[in-house]
Amino acid sequence: MANCDEGYNCDRCGQYVENVRESELYLRYVLGAVPAGELFREPERHIACAPEFAQYIVDPGFPPVVCEDPALDKRGLPADVREANERLFTRAWRRLQEVADSTIAVDEYPLKPEELAV
Repeated sequence: MANCDEGYNCDRCGQYVENVRESELYLRYVLGAVPAGELFREPERHIACAPEFAQYIVDPGFPPVVCEDPALDKRGLPADVREANERLFTRAWRRLQEVADSTIAVDEYPLKPEELAV
């Protein structure tokens, strides 16, 4: 997707990642975890293929995902940590849905620092 928002194959399931709406790479970019200059170097995957992140998205428009890795499963976290992560990842996912159909520049996708505060 880094090349003019054209998708790449998911490095986990092998299927095509159609657009930023379903891109785990761009979700991490919106969160500020991937610098813009690294977008074309990082592996691409579907959000749902990354349960370590997808499990934190709590929105009627996103099917719930369970992370089976006991070391990463949110159910093992204290409630306050789990809920903070859910707020943050849900906010980032909603931002990704918002920018997907917009004409804003890619460098404006990331959440602002105050939006990252949970």
